[in-house]
Amino acid sequence: MSDSRPDQPARPVVVDVWCELQCPDCRTALDDVRALRARYGDRVELRLRHFPLEKHKHSFAAAQAAEEAFEQGAGWPYVEAVLAGVEELDRRGEPFLVETARELDLDAEEFDTALIDGRHILIVDADQAEGKAIGVTGTPTYVVDGERLDGGKSQAGLRERVEEITDRLLAGEGS
Repeated sequence: MSDSRPDQPARPVVVDVWCELQCPDCRTALDDVRALRARYGDRVELRLRHFPLEKHKHSFAAAQAAEEAFEQGAGWPYVEAVLAGVEELDRRGEPFLVETARELDLDAEEFDTALIDGRHILIVDADQAEGKAIGVTGTPTYVVDGERLDGGKSQAGLRERVEEITDRLLAGEGS
């Protein structure tokens, strides 16, 4: 039985954001992520997906640190803080990741331990493998309803394409 009363929230549209936390283009893409949040609120679920690139030596550790931040309840604020300091991450590596956690009042010692014991490696590896399987080659890349939008090549018009697909999906929910 399908009850599509307006007072019942529809299932949110899932937007996977394939990101690499040492990528300057991903920092630029944060404006798109913020705009999508502002426009759609809880009608869209933005999911961070990890795609660390070999050319950035701290990206794998940063992905693990982001998972620890999500576990501690501050995933997106942490992601935004790390991306805001891409150059600092380039220079300082893991100490920058732990310091960023401390600045956000997260348990920095737990971040340090998580980076040592590798408790989030499987999540990062699984994301990276899935990304490769669906054709992600660079970051940022968005996947909305199975449609891959590659922002690694160009950010031009990307938010508009994500919004166009999302609007279409949300309009279809009410029918």
